Amino acid sequence: MSSIAVELTGITKRFPGVVANADVNIAVRAGTVHAIVGENGAGKSTLMKILYGMQRPDEGTIKVDGAEVAFHSPADAIKAGIGMVHQHFMLADNLTVLENVVLGNEPRAGGRLDFRAARARIKEISDRYGLGVEPNRLVDDLGVGERQRVEILKVLYRGARILILDEPTAVLVPQEVDELFGNLRELKAEGLTILFISHKLDEVLSVADEITVIRRGTTVATVSPAEVTARRLAELMVGSALPVPELRESTVTDTTVLDVAGLTVTSADGRTVLDDVSFTINAGEVLGIAGVEGNGQAELVEALMGIRPLSAGTVKLRGKDINRMSTRDRRDAGVAYIPEDRHRQGVLLEATLWENRILGHQTKKPNVRGPLIDRRAAKADTQRIVDQYDVRTPSIDVFAAALSGGNQQKLIVGREMSGNPVLLIASHPTRGVDVGAQAAIWEHIRRARAEHLAVLLISADLDELIGMSDRLAVILRGRLVSYCDPKTVTPEDLGSAMTGAGEEVA
Repeated sequence: MSSIAVELTGITKRFPGVVANADVNIAVRAGTVHAIVGENGAGKSTLMKILYGMQRPDEGTIKVDGAEVAFHSPADAIKAGIGMVHQHFMLADNLTVLENVVLGNEPRAGGRLDFRAARARIKEISDRYGLGVEPNRLVDDLGVGERQRVEILKVLYRGARILILDEPTAVLVPQEVDELFGNLRELKAEGLTILFISHKLDEVLSVADEITVIRRGTTVATVSPAEVTARRLAELMVGSALPVPELRESTVTDTTVLDVAGLTVTSADGRTVLDDVSFTINAGEVLGIAGVEGNGQAELVEALMGIRPLSAGTVKLRGKDINRMSTRDRRDAGVAYIPEDRHRQGVLLEATLWENRILGHQTKKPNVRGPLIDRRAAKADTQRIVDQYDVRTPSIDVFAAALSGGNQQKLIVGREMSGNPVLLIASHPTRGVDVGAQAAIWEHIRRARAEHLAVLLISADLDELIGMSDRLAVILRGRLVSYCDPKTVTPEDLGSAMTGAGEEVA
C-alpha cells in the first residue's frame, strides 16, 4: 500500500451566502491518479484552490507527505511540490512559450537570464512526455489545446511532484485524450501523484485509480473504478441518470438561414487558414463541425461574426449579404454567439450578472430605454434568465467570478437565446460543464431548434456532435473535407477523418 501524498481532513470554506465546502475528506495515495468528480458548483474548484494556496480554509487540515501544511499563497504550494493546471489558462498572450514557462522562475547564469538552459530544459520535458511544445512560438498564435500543453509543461518545469489537472481533456479530441492519458501513466510510473478533476465520467473510469465524488460541497463517496459504472457515478453526483445528447425528431425546414460560399481567410503572416469553405444551414437545423483543434474552426467563427476579414467569399444571412456588416450589426440582425472560451470572450468576471446580461445586447430592449441603460428592466430580465436557465447564484448582483463554470455558461446561453435570434453559433457550448448543466444546455438547443433556430455547432466532444447534429462536416487544414450522417457515423470514423486518415466518411 503506497503512502498518502495529500490528505484533506474536515475542509470547510464559506463565502457570503454560500458554503462552498463542508467537511470535505480526501486521501490521495502517492503515485496514483485520483479523480474528483461532481457537478459545477459542487465545490471541486474551491477545494483545489485551497490545496494550491489560492484560498485559505475556514476549518480543516491539509497534509502533504504526512506533514501538516498551511499554504498562504500558490508559491507555498509550489515549494511543497504541488502544481496546478487551471481549466482557464493563466498565460500571457504577448509572450512566447519559453517566456511564459520561465515567468517568475527565470534561470540565471552569471547574473543574466540563461535562456539557452531554459530552452534545453523545456525541450527535454516536451520530448519526454510527447507534449510537442515549440519554445519560440507566441502564445497568442496557439490554439486552446496547445495552450493547455504549455500549462502542463510550465508545472513540470517547476518540479511539481503533485499535479492538479482541472478539466484537462475538455479541449481534446479522442486521439489527443489517449496521448494525454499515456503521459499521465508515464508521470505516475515515475512516482508523480495526479489529482484529475473532470466531468467526463467514462474518462475518469479509464484513467483513475480512485474516484472521490463531491456533491453540494461535501464528499459523498470514494470508490474504485472497478466498483462503479458511469451511470452510478452520475447518480452519486447529481442524483439522476447520465444524460444523452440526442435530437429526436427532425425539425429541418427548406428555408436557408446561413449561406456561406467560397469563404477564404488569410492570416497576418500570409497563410491560408480557411480555404474555399462553402455550406448552408436551414431553419430548424443543426450543422456540426468536427475537427482537431487548430484546423480553422476559430477562424471560421471569427469570420462569420465579422471579427476577422475575408480574403474571398460571401456570407449571407436570410438571403442578405452581411460581408460588410460590423459584429454589432450582425448580432442585431439575429446572430447569437456562444464563444469557445467564456472567460476571454463570454463574460466580464468583475461585473455583475445583470451587467453581463447586457453584453452584446446593449442596443436592444429590455436593456435600454432610448439612449440609456434601463437598469430595472435589465435586472428583471436577468432574473428571468437565472430562473429559466437554472443559473445557481445567491443574487444577480454578484460578480460573474463568484459563479461556477457551468453556471457562467448557462448565463451566457440564456443571454444569447434572448431576443429571438435566427442563427446560433455555438462554439464548444458544454466545454467544462457538469452532466447536469450539459443536459440543460442540450435541452435549450433542442427547444430553440424546434422553434426554427439555425445552429452551427462546433465541439471537441464527438458524442455531443453526433448526438446533437442533423448534418456533420469535417474540417481539416482549413477545408471542409467531408460530410457525414450522424445516424451512421462513429466517433472512430470521425476521428480518422479529422486527422486525415480517412477523409471520406459515409
